[in-house]
Amino acid sequence: MCEYMERKTIFFVDDDITNLTVGANALAGFYNVFTFVSGGLLLKRLERQIPDLILLDVDMPEMNGYEVIKLIKGRIETENIPVIFLTAKDDYESELNGLSLGAIDYIIKPFSPPLLLKRIEVHLLVESQKNELQNFNNNLREMVETKTKTVIELQNAILNTMVKLLDRRDDITGGHIERTQRYMHVLIKTIREHGLFKDESSFWDLDLIVQSSQLHDIGKIAIKDEILLKPGKLTDEEFKVLKEHTVIGEEAIIEIEKATTEHEFLGYAKIFAATHHERWDGTGYPKGLRGEDIPLLGRVMALVDVYDALVSVRPYKMAFSHEEAVDIIADSKGKQFDPDIVDLFLSVSDHFNEVAIRPDTV
Repeated sequence: MCEYMERKTIFFVDDDITNLTVGANALAGFYNVFTFVSGGLLLKRLERQIPDLILLDVDMPEMNGYEVIKLIKGRIETENIPVIFLTAKDDYESELNGLSLGAIDYIIKPFSPPLLLKRIEVHLLVESQKNELQNFNNNLREMVETKTKTVIELQNAILNTMVKLLDRRDDITGGHIERTQRYMHVLIKTIREHGLFKDESSFWDLDLIVQSSQLHDIGKIAIKDEILLKPGKLTDEEFKVLKEHTVIGEEAIIEIEKATTEHEFLGYAKIFAATHHERWDGTGYPKGLRGEDIPLLGRVMALVDVYDALVSVRPYKMAFSHEEAVDIIADSKGKQFDPDIVDLFLSVSDHFNEVAIRPDTV
């Protein structure tokens, strides 16, 4: 880079031609200096060029330095330009006013050229160090974001693999968890589009909800195969053991919460694990919650989970058709399922069928 390009640029503003001449001559050997006899001319130039520093006289006609710096600091493009006030006033109040408006220094006129040069040199060095620190922080932030993204991708990969292993163990057709995620996405979007449950749903993070729904059956990892995969009807004792997967899943997520500060994702997951087998009429498990005492996400998950169970082959049954599944859910309105959620489901049931046929559909 040539010497000229490396030199810093200074805008010098003063309505006194003598001051401008003396100042410009003192600085010209070291900086690219542009002079202006008014604040208005300075502001026009700032529309097309940003200097490294501004020397600004306070006492000028039409627009004084205080008014000019307010305009400079009020624009995003110019707010970070360092400004040094030049003034014949040496009272404490004037200096404090200038610094309060954003000036970095206050030099009394008539100024000593060597002193002016040294003050400018110091402030430009400080600005240069500030910029270097900002660049370092930006680079560091990018590195942290990249590293965080890598860690999150690894965590998600581990989570997805673990859940798929569970899915394979529990569901001979496979894909239950992936499909329920897609059903969940459809139903949550529909809830928002219809403005239903607005007080609660407006705060939901859809991506986190869909991702955390993978853990709704995580407690089944502790259920023995002879119960989980039994081809016939479970005995009362076996069903009692199976129902424990909701409690086991909730407790497992609570243990994870104790070791992390990420509680939003786990909060959603805990609701899914603990309440997706509760029923609107209070006959579900594990707590027998009734109606709106069941968390909204649990009520949504309950319907999504049952739909997929109905249209899928399980060790104990053949798959129902989509139409049969829709009829069964409609008949359970106000009994097993929240009536409002059933109505929404019926309005988008064709989308559920598309997901069941083509799992890549959202």
